[in-house]
Amino acid sequence: MSTELRRLRNYIDGEFRDAADGRTTEVVNPATGEAYATAPLSGEADVDAAMAAAAAAFPGWRDTTPAERQKALLKIADAFEERAEELIAAEVENTGKPIGLTRSEEIPPMVDQIRFFAGAARMLEGRSAGEYMEGMTSIVRREPIGVCAQVAPWNYPMMMAVWKFAPALAAGNTVVLKPSDTTPASTVLIADIIGSVLPKGVFNVICGDRDTGRLMVEHPTPAMASITGSVRAGMSVAESASKDLKRVHLELGGKAPVVVFEDTDIDKAVEDISVAGFFNAGQDCTAATRVLVHESIHDEFVSALAKAAEDAKTGQPDDEDVLFGPLNNPNQLKQVAGFIERLPAHAKVEAGGHQVGEKGYFYAATVVSGLKQDDEIIQKEVFGPVITVQSFSDEDQAVEWANGVEYALASSVWTKDHARAMRMSKKLDFGCVWINTHIPLVAEMPHGGFKKSGYGKDLSAYGFEDYTRIKHVMTSLDA
Repeated sequence: MSTELRRLRNYIDGEFRDAADGRTTEVVNPATGEAYATAPLSGEADVDAAMAAAAAAFPGWRDTTPAERQKALLKIADAFEERAEELIAAEVENTGKPIGLTRSEEIPPMVDQIRFFAGAARMLEGRSAGEYMEGMTSIVRREPIGVCAQVAPWNYPMMMAVWKFAPALAAGNTVVLKPSDTTPASTVLIADIIGSVLPKGVFNVICGDRDTGRLMVEHPTPAMASITGSVRAGMSVAESASKDLKRVHLELGGKAPVVVFEDTDIDKAVEDISVAGFFNAGQDCTAATRVLVHESIHDEFVSALAKAAEDAKTGQPDDEDVLFGPLNNPNQLKQVAGFIERLPAHAKVEAGGHQVGEKGYFYAATVVSGLKQDDEIIQKEVFGPVITVQSFSDEDQAVEWANGVEYALASSVWTKDHARAMRMSKKLDFGCVWINTHIPLVAEMPHGGFKKSGYGKDLSAYGFEDYTRIKHVMTSLDA
C-alpha cells in the first residue's frame, strides 16, 4: 500500500504556490531512503514571479526604520522558539539528524543569530561627517543592496537559511531563497513562520534543483547572489554573476587541519576532535577532518582516536545514543565510500570504512592513518564521517602541510604553549583558527574563508555589512 506524499510549495509574494508548470520532484528521508514529500521543481516563470515580488517589496522594506526591522526580526526569533518542535520535525525528515541534537545544537543558536542581527540593524556605523574639502561637508550612507538571490545547502538547511535571510533582512534587503532540492521541508516551514510577520514579497522561497539556482543567479533583478555550497557551485555562481556584475557572497568547501603538538592533553584532544569530526556525519565545511599530529605522540593518538570512532554511534533520529545520522543522499554515500575504496596501499583504515545497515545512507565513523600530503583524501573534501591522520616532525612542516590544500576555511591548534599557539594562528592561512578547541561558533564573530573556500563573511557585524552598500554624499556649505 503506497503512502500519499506531503506536498511542499513555493512561497511567493505572500502565498504558497505550486510550480507554474506543475513539475515536482520527490524528497527522500535519508534515514530511511524513502520519499516523504514532493516539492516544486521551479522554472523560469517561478523565478520571474519571485524576483518580481521581491523587487516590488524592496522600496517599502528599504524605507522601514532600523527599529522596525529589529522588531520584525525579534518577532521571527520568538516564533522560531514557539514552533521549535515543528522545525525540528521538518529538519529531521530533511536530514535524518538525531532529534535530541537538533533540538539542543541548532534551535538555540538559530534563535540567537536572528536576535543578533535584529540588534545589528540598529548599530550600523560609518566615518563621522566632516569637512574634507573647504566649504563642503561629507557624509557616508550605508544602504541595502536590493534583492538578494540566496541558495542554501543541504547539510544545515534551516540554520544556513537563517545565516542567509537574517543579515539580508536586517539591512533592508528583500530575499529570494532556494533550499537544496534534497532538503526543502524546513525552509518551506520557515517561509510560513516569516510570512506571518513580514509584508508580502519581502521574503520568498522557491524550491528546485541546480538549474533553478542558475536561473536565480542569472536573473537581471538581484543585486547580490549568496551561496553556501561546493567549490564547483561557487565558481559557477561567480562566473554567472560576473556577466552583469552582481555582488557575490560565497561560503564554500573546507578541509580543516587540526594540528596536535606533543604537549597536548591527548584524551581531551581526542574527545573534542572526534566529536568535531564526526558530528553531522562530517557534513560540515569546518569539520575536524584532517589531523596533523606530532610524531612523538602519533601512535598513541591514533589508537585513542580509532577507539573514539568505534564508540561513535550512528543510527535513526529517535535513538538518543547516536552522535550523528546518515549522509544526505545516495550520491554523497557513494562519494564517501569512493574515497575509502581508492585509498593508496600505504594508507591504513584504523576504524570504520564501511556502510552501516541496509536502510538509509549511514556510514561508520572512520579513521585513516599512514597518509601522504598529496594523497587524494588529504587534498579533496570528503564531506563525510572520515578523519585522516598524518605525522609531522616540527612546526614548520605542520604549517606547510596544514596550508598545503586549496581550501582555507577553518583550522585548529592544540598545544599548551601560548607562544606557539600565537605563531600558528598567524601562519595558518584559514579564516578561523581555534586553539585547543574546534568548531564553536558565536553570532558576534565572523565565519568565512580564503582561497577556494570563498569570500564574504557570515555572522557578525562583518556579515551584516556584506549586505549593505556605501554611498558618499557631499553637500556645499554655501548653498
